[in-house]
This record gives sequence, structure tokens and C-alpha cells, in this order.
Amino acid sequence: MGKAIRKDTIHAKGFDIGIYTTDYENEFISLTDIAKYKSSDPNDVIRNWMRGRETLEFLGLWEQLHNPNFKPVEFDGFRKEAGLNAFTMSPTKWIESVNAIGIVTKAGRYGGTYAHSDIALEFASWISAEFKLYIMKDYQRLRRDESSRLSLAWNLNREIAKLNYRIHTDAIKDNLIPPVLTQEQISYRYASEADMLNVAVFGMTAKQWCENTPDKKGNIRDHANLNQLLVLANMESYNAILIEQGMEMSERLVLIRQHAVKQIQTLAQVNIDNLPKIAGERKSASV
Repeated sequence: MGKAIRKDTIHAKGFDIGIYTTDYENEFISLTDIAKYKSSDPNDVIRNWMRGRETLEFLGLWEQLHNPNFKPVEFDGFRKEAGLNAFTMSPTKWIESVNAIGIVTKAGRYGGTYAHSDIALEFASWISAEFKLYIMKDYQRLRRDESSRLSLAWNLNREIAKLNYRIHTDAIKDNLIPPVLTQEQISYRYASEADMLNVAVFGMTAKQWCENTPDKKGNIRDHANLNQLLVLANMESYNAILIEQGMEMSERLVLIRQHAVKQIQTLAQVNIDNLPKIAGERKSASV
């Protein structure tokens, strides 16, 4: 599962169930924790579930839909044997034999067997329909909370970007716009500076974005993700400083692009759940 990052914990009927992710999109839920609801030996529970024909059919279909490197020939062999008394299956055997990605094993602290949320909920249903409902209820709560946090952070960074844009345009006005220019020429200078930042952060100009995404409304910055907005705000301030230092646009673009790439790479490794909560979030959490 690559370098796993602990995201959160589901609380269901007194059981804590860990959630991990590597990309903040595909979440892996602990089958080991879910199985503890049924037995003190969760590994046996997982193996018994995996040896069933319906389970193998489900796992195989999931891999076919999501995994281009899935091995169908090896899977067909398992499918023919599934359900027989002599047939056995384990997470490790499944992963190594068919090159599966939907189920993973993890050693060390918080170790155990994990599965993509699609698969984990199917396993929970096999354990207990009632227990699955408790898991789903708290899992949905976590997703809502996360969505709310991300929305708040996105809007905050959008406002920061707007404030920095004012600083940015003031620097352009004071340092780059001679009084002899026409209003049209002044507008062009602002647009060219804005597009220089667009190229540095997004890799394209506003016009190129519109041409590439004719179905989207708004502008390139309206569709920016959280990390891009934060970096954009930083680069607007940085550009204002470089302008005041008298640096040419071509030189500024190289420096800003370098800093933007570095910051985006750094932010991609940051877990937003580990960031300090702002006062409003703390108050909501304590209610």
C-alpha cells in the first residue's frame, strides 16, 4: 500500500476500526479490526471469508474494474476451486498470486489486513449486517467532517489569494506601469502578470485553460485545489517582492516556478488532519 498515512478511526459499537490512505482518495479500512467483532482470532475470520465462492467472485470483479495488472488466468484457477472443502485462501496468497491491489497487508504498528472501502464494507456485511450499518454511519460522519474541513480551508485560501492579489497589483501599479500607458495597456500588463503566475503554479495561461476545458465555468483559479491556492497566495506575495526589486518578468518566472513546484511537492506530503485546528473548529468539536 506504499507509505500509509493514518487518516482517522471509525467507531462502531465499541470497536475502533483504522483507516489508511496513500493518496487521500482511495481509503483502506482495517479488515483485522472489523473481524474482531466476530472473533478474537481475526486472521481466521478473514481467511474463512476469502475462501467462499461469492467472495472470490466479488474480489475478482473488483480487481478487473480497478487493476490493469490483475492476473485473470490465476484468478480463474481460484474460482474453480472456491467453495471446496480443501480450498484455502489468505490475503497474502491472494495478493501475490493475482497481483491484487484491493487488499493489502501492513506490518508494524497498526499492522494487519486492510481493504479498499468497497471491499471492507462487503466484508462487514458478511460479518454482520447490523455491524455494517454502524460502520457505515460513522464512516459517513468522518467523510462529512473531512469535506467540511477541506471546504473551509479551500475558502480560506481563496480569500488569502484575493488579499495577496491586491498586494500583487499594487506592486505592479507602483513599479511597472508608466503613467503614459493607456488604460488598455495597463489592463494588459495586469493580465500578463497574472498569467505569469498561472504558468508558474498551474502550468498554463488563463486562455489555455479555457481552451482545454470549454465545459467548465469560471476561471482557472476557481477550479484550483487547496494546495494550489495556498501556493498561489505565496507566489503572489513573492512576485510583489521581486517586482519591487526591479527584476525582469523572465527572471521572476524562473524563480517563482521553482518555488511553486517545491511548495506543491511539500504540501502533497502534508496530512491536513495533523494541522492545528482553528478556533471555530475546536469549538465545534467540543460541542
